[in-house]
Amino acid sequence: MSEVAVEKSKVVSQAEWIIARKELLAKEKALTRQRDALAEERRKLPWVKVDKNYVFDTPSGKKGLADLFGGKSQLVIYHFMFGPDWEQGCPSCSLITDQMDPMAIHLAQRDVRLVLVSHAPLAKIGEFRKRMGWKLPWVSSFGSDFNFDYEVSVKKEDAGKESIYNYALTKFPSEERPGMSIFYKNANGEIFHTFSVYGRGLEDFMGIYAILDRVPKGRDEASLPHGMAWVRHHDRYPESNIVEVKTANP
Repeated sequence: MSEVAVEKSKVVSQAEWIIARKELLAKEKALTRQRDALAEERRKLPWVKVDKNYVFDTPSGKKGLADLFGGKSQLVIYHFMFGPDWEQGCPSCSLITDQMDPMAIHLAQRDVRLVLVSHAPLAKIGEFRKRMGWKLPWVSSFGSDFNFDYEVSVKKEDAGKESIYNYALTKFPSEERPGMSIFYKNANGEIFHTFSVYGRGLEDFMGIYAILDRVPKGRDEASLPHGMAWVRHHDRYPESNIVEVKTANP
């Protein structure tokens, strides 16, 4: 929403505002109930057994998919866009990771391990991870079919061409695409793919949009070349936009 549109917003009394807010709250509660029902339906999706032997490069050597569970029965993999010849990871994926990184310790309490997987070689991943200051485990699928099988990578020459992404034929500008895939390992060590989400479905993991959707200007992205064109790595924003909160001396 533009500055002019914001300033033209209707101004009312507190009593009138409460009435309008309650009307909106009723819709918000209905959406919450719908979201709960959808979450339950999502968990009832059928599973696919993973029989392929995927191997990943990790800081402790070659590891299989089963090893990534780290003793948990549920594995969440974020497909982080970082191509083999890229100098750094995707800014939008970095925005998501900035918000997911602190979640890992809490997810572990619910039998879940969260891992980043990228197509870039491990050395590049390690350098970028250190620069970003993240603690999440991050492994490389370089040399594996993993990214291709889960539709988050295509050959470089096929970038921009029609291919399957988000369960439909589409043209994606990059050879790397974002996504999240979830796996379950039973007591017998069998692994099942239970869910994957791509595209705008990943917004659920970006708490920043939950806040922007509630401020007067909203996401304020209409005039940009694409929705997330404003996003930068957290160490690349202009200094003038970095706000430091200083606490008063006691």
